[in-house]
Amino acid sequence: MEFSIKNGNPEKQRNDCVIVGVFETRKLSAAATAIDRAADGYLGGILRRGDMEGKLGSTLLLHNVPGTLCDRVLLVGLGKEREFREREYRQAVQASVRALDGSGANDAASFLAEVPVKKRDLAWRIEQMVELTQSTVYRFSHPQCKKAEERRGVTKLVINVPHRPELKLGDAALKRGLGIASGVRLARELGNLPGNICTPTYLAGQAEALAKDYSIKIEVLERADMEKLGMGSLLSVARGSRQPPKLIVLQYSRGKPGQKPVVLIGKGITFDAGGISIKPAAEMDEMKYDMCGAASVLGALKAVAEMDLAINLVVVIAASENLPDGDASKPGDIVTSMSGQTIEVLNTDAEGRLVLCDAMTYVERFEPEVVVDVATLTGACVIALGNHASGLFGNSESLVKALAGAGEASFDRAWPMPLWDDYQEQLKSNFADIANIGGRAGGSITAACFLSKFAKKYDWAHLDIAGTAWVSGKEKGATGRPVPLLTHFLMARAEA
Repeated sequence: MEFSIKNGNPEKQRNDCVIVGVFETRKLSAAATAIDRAADGYLGGILRRGDMEGKLGSTLLLHNVPGTLCDRVLLVGLGKEREFREREYRQAVQASVRALDGSGANDAASFLAEVPVKKRDLAWRIEQMVELTQSTVYRFSHPQCKKAEERRGVTKLVINVPHRPELKLGDAALKRGLGIASGVRLARELGNLPGNICTPTYLAGQAEALAKDYSIKIEVLERADMEKLGMGSLLSVARGSRQPPKLIVLQYSRGKPGQKPVVLIGKGITFDAGGISIKPAAEMDEMKYDMCGAASVLGALKAVAEMDLAINLVVVIAASENLPDGDASKPGDIVTSMSGQTIEVLNTDAEGRLVLCDAMTYVERFEPEVVVDVATLTGACVIALGNHASGLFGNSESLVKALAGAGEASFDRAWPMPLWDDYQEQLKSNFADIANIGGRAGGSITAACFLSKFAKKYDWAHLDIAGTAWVSGKEKGATGRPVPLLTHFLMARAEA
């Protein structure tokens, strides 16, 4: 998809299609009003006859509208004007792209970014339009899985701004949107791959390719390296798999020399059968998505590199499979983490925290400014927050606020959850320093409490994306979240 920013009159556009908005009261947006004026009330007549009511997400494609130079005009319902906010804007943009899929319109000019959204500026609207357009036209393809589908629809989109002085602002917003969209696409592509293709070794290979493309330093630690470091917790998860584990370390250094890095850690369980504590068979195929934390931190790194942000960033991925085997860890086993803390493994399906905790100890060597881990960690988080918000925990109030703010800015939202000492009581063990589960009550919180025991030397936050990393059902697939949140967070750090 090609994008450009332009300032022009809607009735004078020579594109295959011009996209304008209509509110539910049959009120035309400013661009639609301009076309209606040039067409001697043609659009108004259509609305009066009831062919278009302006309901949110509805569309009506018109051909050969009088007074215009384009082949088509697409009317997009914006809903009630007084309720037109971020969610409604996003739905309208997605509806406009879907409406042109399968049509003969390849080159479109959208005037939806000109429609005011409460508390959101033009830059936000442009950035969102780019991301949503790329997301809407995305189709998974891979030579070993599914051939690329031939699609008819928009391949070039001109985003119009109301005034010429806003062209520069529009170009900057376009660059941000393209960078984030590129990172989201990478995260979705990796997340959608099956476990027999996307193994820890494959994930390491993709990281190496990314590092080569953007001149990023990379190191991949093998099993022997992890044994020397004493990563008994991570290695205990890998014991049940024939696929070797990997600890992938990427260093992006374009900030000031000597500036402490931001560290992102991604959970990279490329398939999670639960180990000896095996999962139910129903929907187990979706456990290929258990590496979406790893995919998202790689996506965020790609977005940062695309935008050439001036920041020092370290990305670490703890990659393994979690399968049952004769040598797999058993419930009740005790393992020693890299930190020296012993862990009683009461449930082998609570493996994400076991690989993350050793990665969290490993990153101490970078003397990080802050550390953020991203993981599809607990089904309990899905029960608590559903599929709309990621769970957000941390030992630093300012870091949690910054991440929550980045989620609001990107509309990739996260909700702060408690991390009180009261919950730590549930992790006590009679036989080790800590148990890896704390019972059903507050499961997402006790999982975060477990991780907090390995984050004593830096400011740390945890994003539980079990509910947001993928969708099930007919539209099943990885979402690419929380790449937008992470990228906005890193953009703010770079600016600061």
